[in-house]
Amino acid sequence: MKILITGTAGFIGFHLAKRLLERGDTVVGIDNINDYYDVTLKHARLAETGIPPAKLKYGKAVNSQKYPNYTFIKVNLLDKVELEHIFLVHKFDAVCNLAAQAGVRYSLTNPEVYVDSNIKGFLNILECCRHNKIDHLVYASSSSVYGLNKKMPFNEHDIADHPVSLYAASKKANEMMAHTYSHLFNLRTTGLRFFTVYGPWGRPDMALFIFTKAMLTGKPIEIFNNGNMKRDFTYIDDIVEGIVQVIDNPAENNKDWDALNPDPATSNAPYRIFNIGRGEPISLLDFVTEIEGRINIKAKKIFRPMQEGDVAETCADVSNLDQAVNYKPSTSVHVGVAKFTDWFNAYYKIKKVYLSRKKLAMHL
Repeated sequence: MKILITGTAGFIGFHLAKRLLERGDTVVGIDNINDYYDVTLKHARLAETGIPPAKLKYGKAVNSQKYPNYTFIKVNLLDKVELEHIFLVHKFDAVCNLAAQAGVRYSLTNPEVYVDSNIKGFLNILECCRHNKIDHLVYASSSSVYGLNKKMPFNEHDIADHPVSLYAASKKANEMMAHTYSHLFNLRTTGLRFFTVYGPWGRPDMALFIFTKAMLTGKPIEIFNNGNMKRDFTYIDDIVEGIVQVIDNPAENNKDWDALNPDPATSNAPYRIFNIGRGEPISLLDFVTEIEGRINIKAKKIFRPMQEGDVAETCADVSNLDQAVNYKPSTSVHVGVAKFTDWFNAYYKIKKVYLSRKKLAMHL
């Protein structure tokens, strides 16, 4: 297939592009490479897939030096004219929209960015898919849409109408927008509610990255809700395999959908929503213990109250995704944390024999 992936300088998009390229698909990746977090890391991800950062120029297609079937274009989702040109030229079979403004806490102070990227940008993707007869649009939603819902595990067939952050609200809006286009224009859409994805090349604003960096540089880590937190940490390879299976199996109309008892996860239109997580939450303190064991450093913990916009626990019911595409996450937190810390050490060239804590802090 020929697939457009938005956000290929990002964590999940980078890994998905590599996976699809390695199985022989043709991939066009786009990203605006904003400075929400370290641009150097984004450039390093691109370089890993053969895209030289020095050749990046807005709107210019750059061919990979590693994968002959990969092209990257620096572009903003808000640039509808450039997006329309990309769709017209490349004629994609499928689109996977992973580009978004991420971060629950950032949305408390920068709400406009979420409306621009996650609402307006997503609308441009929907419009391009509609007018270019895209066979299947897969897009990133989030476990955060469950908000105040405390029924565990979270199930797609339950109502999720009480978000507690604008980030979550923007992701819920994406689901509703996608349904509208599935209903009006028969665009096949699948939304994936991600549950705390982690692993090598991960985002610096996520817990594993923050904790590892702080512990290696002798700084304390903040533990919110006084440690009473659980997360359904899901390793990146499991996530990517799930996305690939979903791309290969487009959404269909649910012929049994009942308008008198509407199922939020499906529709009489070609629309569906899936959780994609591990389904086995772990306490944040146990997660920290795994990191301590890998880097042989005891964390200095500062306990804080719950932050606004956050939730105490997440847990994914992934039975629907398993039934649909045989999704079976297999990477334990023990293995996943080890793979992350190995990558972290290699990426930052951390050699504790040669680097003092002070020098290491400067290096990071």
